[in-house]
Amino acid sequence: MITITGKGVSNGVAFGPLYFYHRASGEVARCTDADPAVELERFETARKTAMEQLGALYQKAMDEVGEEAAILFETHQMMLDDADYVESVQGLIEGDHLNAEAAVSDTAEQFAEMFANMDDTYMQARAADVKDVSSRVVGILSGVVQGGIDSDVPVILAADDLAPSETVQLDKSKILGFVTAGGSGNSHTAILARTMGIPAIIGVGDQLKAEFAGKEIFVDGQTGEVVIDANDATRDRLTHKQSKERALKELLDQLKGKPNETVDGKSVMVYCNIGNPDDIDAVLANDGGGIGLFRSEFLYLQGNDYPTEEEQFIAYKTVAERMGGKRVIIRTLDIGADKQADYFGLDHEENPAMGLRAIRICLTRPEIFKSQLRALYRASAYGKIAIMFPMITSVWEVQEIKRICKNVREELAAEGVAMADYVELGIMIETPSAVMMSDRLAKEVDFFSVGTNDLTQYTLAVDRQGNNLDKFYDSHHPAVLRMLKMAADNAHAAGIWIGICGELGADTSLTETFLALGIDELSVSPSAVLPLRNAIRSLDSRTNRDKILDELLSC
Repeated sequence: MITITGKGVSNGVAFGPLYFYHRASGEVARCTDADPAVELERFETARKTAMEQLGALYQKAMDEVGEEAAILFETHQMMLDDADYVESVQGLIEGDHLNAEAAVSDTAEQFAEMFANMDDTYMQARAADVKDVSSRVVGILSGVVQGGIDSDVPVILAADDLAPSETVQLDKSKILGFVTAGGSGNSHTAILARTMGIPAIIGVGDQLKAEFAGKEIFVDGQTGEVVIDANDATRDRLTHKQSKERALKELLDQLKGKPNETVDGKSVMVYCNIGNPDDIDAVLANDGGGIGLFRSEFLYLQGNDYPTEEEQFIAYKTVAERMGGKRVIIRTLDIGADKQADYFGLDHEENPAMGLRAIRICLTRPEIFKSQLRALYRASAYGKIAIMFPMITSVWEVQEIKRICKNVREELAAEGVAMADYVELGIMIETPSAVMMSDRLAKEVDFFSVGTNDLTQYTLAVDRQGNNLDKFYDSHHPAVLRMLKMAADNAHAAGIWIGICGELGADTSLTETFLALGIDELSVSPSAVLPLRNAIRSLDSRTNRDKILDELLSC
């Protein structure tokens, strides 16, 4: 038996085979003296495989979200079947003796440029499609697995760490738990695990060896324990713990349909954080009251080019419809810092967390911002959508955002596009400047939502992604809690509500404190909804309120 210890960042016990994440190199192999017959056969085999994958994705999209979303995969199939496209690849293989990967890549660049230079906006949008479908074929030729996991059974996924663009594309149906060499409690791997309600362990370093691949292992996300080839006593202990967790979940399931209300009748909105439309299943299964944070950047991280307005509209519309009239708060583009997409062409920054990111990109590249806003306002006709803007530091930013929103609404109205009569606009409170200006900012918007991860980072001057800074990254710090109190007081004085959408919202040791501070809404991972509801329903918000506030102010 081998025991490895890291840091648990998402609770639960899982058992299954260990699988190391397969990462694409990012470079296309190029050969100029390849055997044309061999490469033609490789290309045709890969093309057929891609067609089969796209057919399966089309059917899945039809079943889950309808024809509008599914049509993208049908379009990709048509591209792969296009005679000019196929003849171009074959010509490069036969004429230039290129290997299949290079021939497909070169054809993609040629066709993408051709589409991009057309006058018709619909055809211009096909440039991204031809790159996307060609990347699929190149991946198949290179042995890269779609979704990063080549396994017929669910696995414990191991990696050095996973970038946001990688977590977006994982086949989540095949993941039982995560183990990473690096990372932090705020890493995107940890956030994804909490969203999925599965265990995750970070910081095991080089203790996981390649020769462990395929071995049956236990992971305990509470203790940070990884056990390989467990002996009978350890197996019994962890299996028993897993059974107790299942029993607790069954008890918590009895809270479905019950109000999030304290003993003394104080009601709290409990919403969910999600990363893409697929997460709605978990929201509904856990009885989430709405969506408090929809991270729209998944649309920008899953492809090789900017998502079109139509692609965004379909995603937002799908979520709004599936939530059946419950509030869906969609955060606008939050690229930058630890979430990078190469095609944005952002300059290298020494300190990207304080650089060109989030709303700063939107305000300096208004064409990207307007495309997203158009999609959001169009989707507002299908549900209760609210729009939230990240990384706000000044009143002028909000006023400029509102001006752009007004212009977009006027454009859509002139085109006869249906929209909701009123769409709530809110901002994230995640910088000290936003807290200090919250009295002014509250008069400009409909709600605040506190991003405690970044607020802690900027308040304490501690990199939230730093592997060795956990002891300094203290989201319970009195300075952070005092800022919550100031923002809440100013929100209520202006007649608006305030929530928390950072990971701290799920910390039930602070639930009573949040109520004392005046927090109206908590948005958490779907798996945290019922434990949080249980905590709220056990509290009397009057009992310790004055004591909590006195202690906070005397710290």
